[in-house]
Amino acid sequence: MSGIRGLQQSLGLVAWVGVSFIAAGIGAIASVNAGAFYMQLARPEWAPPASVFGPVWTLLYALIGFAAWWVWRSHGFRAARIALTLFLVQLAVNALWSWLFFGWRLGAWAFADTVLLWLLTVGTLIGFWRLRPLAGALLIPYLLWVSFASALNYSVWQLNPQWLGP
Repeated sequence: MSGIRGLQQSLGLVAWVGVSFIAAGIGAIASVNAGAFYMQLARPEWAPPASVFGPVWTLLYALIGFAAWWVWRSHGFRAARIALTLFLVQLAVNALWSWLFFGWRLGAWAFADTVLLWLLTVGTLIGFWRLRPLAGALLIPYLLWVSFASALNYSVWQLNPQWLGP
């Protein structure tokens, strides 16, 4: 029985991390030319180079996928339904941002998306923390990056109304 349980846990890990990277992939489709576009934009002095975003997001998607798996592994989907549903919704909102900013160049909508993403991330972090504190703690770097990304989105949008709308 433990072999089957171990297989289920391993498949669950692949699934939760996989869902995170599927969201990343959906966003990446809109971001194919993001580096070139980002370099054309006026950016605040504190903005990182385009090369920073890929590695940071890759690490964050792995961490949040692992955190979701840990909650699921500890409690199952039914008992952790609210927290895991918040997790899935925030992933969708996260993927949408790349489309709003890079795909459709809608700065105001992209900023609104980051505010919603921040709220959903806080809710997910709290939900995870209540069920499995370490899983909630794994979302702290993600929340910090979303906070930074929100400020950066706002600044870049304000500096580039000709590219990202008024």
